[in-house]
Amino acid sequence: MIRVFIFLFFLPLLLLSKEFSVASYNVENFFDLNYNKTEYKEYHPNTKSKWNKKTFQIKLNNIIKVLKDLDADIVALQEIENKELLKLLQKKLPDYKYISFSKYSNASIGLGFLSKIEIINEKSINIKFSNKTYRPILETTFKLNNTEFKIFNNHWPSKRVAESYRIKFAKKLFDRLETLPRDYDYILLGDFNSNYNEYETIYSEKRLNNTNGIIGINHVLNSFVNNHLLTLNDMQNSSKVLHYNPWLELNVKERFSSKFRGRNITADNFLLPFSMFDKKGFAYKYDSFKVFKPKYLYKNKKINRWQMKNKIHIGVGYSDHLPIIAKFTDKAQKKSKNKVLKTIGDLYLVERLNKSITLKNCIVLLKQEDFAIIKQENSRAILIYKNIENLSEGFSYNLEIKQLKTYKGLKEIIDFEIENYNGKVLDYKQFYKKQIDFFDLKNQNEIVKDIKGTYKKGYLYFDNKKIAIYFRNKDFIPKNGSSIMIKRAQLGYYVNKIQLVVFNKSDIINVN
Repeated sequence: MIRVFIFLFFLPLLLLSKEFSVASYNVENFFDLNYNKTEYKEYHPNTKSKWNKKTFQIKLNNIIKVLKDLDADIVALQEIENKELLKLLQKKLPDYKYISFSKYSNASIGLGFLSKIEIINEKSINIKFSNKTYRPILETTFKLNNTEFKIFNNHWPSKRVAESYRIKFAKKLFDRLETLPRDYDYILLGDFNSNYNEYETIYSEKRLNNTNGIIGINHVLNSFVNNHLLTLNDMQNSSKVLHYNPWLELNVKERFSSKFRGRNITADNFLLPFSMFDKKGFAYKYDSFKVFKPKYLYKNKKINRWQMKNKIHIGVGYSDHLPIIAKFTDKAQKKSKNKVLKTIGDLYLVERLNKSITLKNCIVLLKQEDFAIIKQENSRAILIYKNIENLSEGFSYNLEIKQLKTYKGLKEIIDFEIENYNGKVLDYKQFYKKQIDFFDLKNQNEIVKDIKGTYKKGYLYFDNKKIAIYFRNKDFIPKNGSSIMIKRAQLGYYVNKIQLVVFNKSDIINVN
């Protein structure tokens, strides 16, 4: 009896400690075999497109495989035709005892949840347009250990339409969030059709920018405030509704859940409020966010999407999105100790600085009108943007670094002061690189030299490779098909693309 009593006494304590995982997965057009007149043409059942019992079963089995391997406690799904398909998944995956679903009656696809955790309520946040039909936002309330929390499942309009459409989704969602208590736990997730840093990428897509650069995911939902993406240190007891995006925890080259014209994009997102970082209720588990990409989903830099040929289903593939997943707990999380930043390499590990740091023996490898590139002997190189008048090429300095920025993927110092002048470095050009992996992001901002190749339509072809090349002055651009030697260039990065940046006409030599 004593043993039984002890067990029963401690059982509630065991139940109070719980870690759970939440995932989001756009399964790419999961339709059934019933014709309802709302399907996309290629999903009309038993037609020339071959959307039939065989291809449906393959698609179903592939989704089930992903969900089994993902093994999340809650999965938010997008691009599901109806609730019956969600129930079919539930039948095949009986651990998911709870479901919720939402869709407009005249829409092709909807969105839903599969959950091992109790669902106690669901509602739709409706966003309507006069000329187009999209999806509602699905607000679902969960209950764990007698504590409730909400998850808002999103599938915003694609970039076939301008940003104003996504702004409308963001505003409607934000209005709902403002009605919640300040300490109420919730998660925003799903396919936002927006990059975590959309405020930067919008300018390369002029047709989308009809909002003067104002972005739904960044400016309306407040993941970008005071000219920077919010970091963990920003998630304090602010009166504003702010959101942290855990894409920032991954290395830049790992930040993608989908591809567009070969470029990495982060269409799928988690957005987390202050309440997920306080000492009450549930908490986000630091550094738990990741992209689920086993080899059967992602190989040779390609996502194994559901494949069609000549508008005919061939019964191969999964989805054009990769699942994203994060962990949560009911234990308050201790903030990891801030790493002591001593080198330029350390700067690439953070998004912004909470206090100034000193970098010693920084050598100016290159200076132009509005920027310079510095490097430490046993560390990396980085660009300093503006206010460089007192720096001289080939000289060494101790610098107080006050603030950083990541501009379209390129790490930059944007505020600094000179602490000490160390003198001229006579052989500073020894730090220019020739034998280097141009496509390794660890070499971003290095100065490379003596690269011989053929220039063709914006690319340099060399050593059976090609790399984009950008000339600061269009007058420097060589003739198409000409053989050139790049004497000196920066190894830059711009909107998911590695590129050589040539600054002066003297940095290019025509060769036979």
